[in-house]
Amino acid sequence: MNWVYYGKLYTTKFQAGCFAKRLEQDAWLFGYGDPRAVEVYRSRKGKYGVRYLP
Repeated sequence: MNWVYYGKLYTTKFQAGCFAKRLEQDAWLFGYGDPRAVEVYRSRKGKYGVRYLP
């Protein structure tokens, strides 16, 4: 399985972490199935994003 990347990048790791926790708890609100793993990553330009395994 491949990682699925959420389309928005955040300026701080805190913002991305808050969204990652919300995605873990409330994935059904966003129309996703329950993710097996959710991770915060740093892009090459220094912003933070969220990716997950479906």
